[in-house]
Amino acid sequence: MEILDGLFNGISIGAVLLISALGLAIIFGLMGVINMAHGELMMLGAYTTFVVQNVFKGIGGFAFETYILFALPLAFLVAALVGLILERGVIRYLYGRPLETLLATWGVSLILQQFVRSVSGVLVAGIGVFCLLFFGGLQVLKRRPDFERVRNGIIAILLPLSLGISWAVSAFLGETYKLAVTKPWFGAQNVDVTAPGWLRGGIPLGNFQLPYARLFIIVLTAVCLAGIYLFLQKSVWGLRIRSVTQNRSMSACLGIPTEQVDALTFALGSGLAGVAGCAISLLGSVGPNTGQNYVVDTFMVVVVGGVGKIVGTVVAAIAIGTANYLIGSGTIATILTPIKPLADFFTFFATTSMAKVMVFALIMAFLQVRPGGIFPQKGRTVEN
Repeated sequence: MEILDGLFNGISIGAVLLISALGLAIIFGLMGVINMAHGELMMLGAYTTFVVQNVFKGIGGFAFETYILFALPLAFLVAALVGLILERGVIRYLYGRPLETLLATWGVSLILQQFVRSVSGVLVAGIGVFCLLFFGGLQVLKRRPDFERVRNGIIAILLPLSLGISWAVSAFLGETYKLAVTKPWFGAQNVDVTAPGWLRGGIPLGNFQLPYARLFIIVLTAVCLAGIYLFLQKSVWGLRIRSVTQNRSMSACLGIPTEQVDALTFALGSGLAGVAGCAISLLGSVGPNTGQNYVVDTFMVVVVGGVGKIVGTVVAAIAIGTANYLIGSGTIATILTPIKPLADFFTFFATTSMAKVMVFALIMAFLQVRPGGIFPQKGRTVEN
């Protein structure tokens, strides 16, 4: 029974990794972008779930029992929007330069972590005023026939002007309303998400039980996997994504808008990270560093499965999630108790951090044998 309980919990962790890795596999497989901010997109999805929960808790009654059904699409949309802004504002200037994308997205991840710690009414107001003045001003001035010629000069004037006005508005609000708008919404401490009543408890199985929350995560993963498969195989935009993945230059020659495909793909992958964040909020508390606990494992899933390979991502996510749990929880050490040397060996690794070390070592050994992953790329995909 203990091994069944360990396998179930490991599969549920692998399911969370799979949702997140699906998005990363699409992004990395299509654009070759190493997105170190992927974990922070998960974090935003988790915080979105927390906010939705609080809104529905205020309504009370039956509404609270349904909040997770609203939190999931909202988490997807919030993370997808942030991903779209990231792609349009940063990533699109760095295609073909993987080291620069790694450093840039790492910086963005730090910014997002600090944003969650510090976000308040006055900060949101300042950002809103800046965006309205700067980006709105650019849209208006784009109507000038000589805009491209004087673009740099316009930005040089508009940027400091927008920053100055937004800072003045923030300072005025802070002085006028004091703590009402300056108090951080979340802060540095972790916050808790309470699962709806129908996701508490579990199905009894001998001395153990299968938690409803983890069963829900596994079902959610299956739905996301089916949705991504149908989107890529049956929709027009899915066909365009697969075409650009195979041969970007030829796709552009055939009239496929590759820039729009890039933006859509990045938004889709980011949205899946938001859904993964919603799922992990049901497993524990949520904090600014939540995404960092999963992003390394997510990258390992993509690499071990084979870059851009959905089937490989599924196999790798379940394998890594299950191995992490079985080793870290001491389940394997308990099973091997009759064989004392092996039991002592696995007992040494029977913590979360040491289990990751062992899994890393196993992955390094595996990649020495199969550097392309379980399902390596073939044909033109490798060339591109």
